[in-house]
Amino acid sequence: MNLMEEWLIVDGYNVIGAGRPGFSHLAMDEARQRLIEDLSEYQAVSGRRVIVVFDAHQVEGAENKSYEHQVTIYYTKQHETADEWIERWVRKQRGQEKEIYVATSDYLEQRMILGHGAYRISARELMGILADSRKRISERIVKKKERTNKRALSDHLNEDILRTFENWRRKK
Repeated sequence: MNLMEEWLIVDGYNVIGAGRPGFSHLAMDEARQRLIEDLSEYQAVSGRRVIVVFDAHQVEGAENKSYEHQVTIYYTKQHETADEWIERWVRKQRGQEKEIYVATSDYLEQRMILGHGAYRISARELMGILADSRKRISERIVKKKERTNKRALSDHLNEDILRTFENWRRKK
């Protein structure tokens, strides 16, 4: 049985602009970094590969690809939008063993990617998914702390018994 690889492609600035109120008070660099960190945590929990695409169509220079926290980040080429990049990438992946989800609130973009066989996730839905992911991570951390903070048997025994056990251990 072949398991399909799952990918999440995120239109970065679209999600920042339409996503959650938490981004509205942040500078763009800070909002971008927070989104990348959230997506990185999501990737670790979900097992989906994550690519986030940012528009750089008004910036001189070639397409730039980088990795932060294992999330793949693309900045588009000059005169190219994130929508164009995403459509091209989804089209290239058609027919391969991949289940592709695209996060954007751009209605036209959603229609285009659906036509190429990908699934759509709105920015609001993605923010809910990321919030659930953070909650699951927090719950795992709390459970792990509870397991490691359990008291040892020696915490419940008096000194005489502990000394006896220690003597047995050392064969005295």
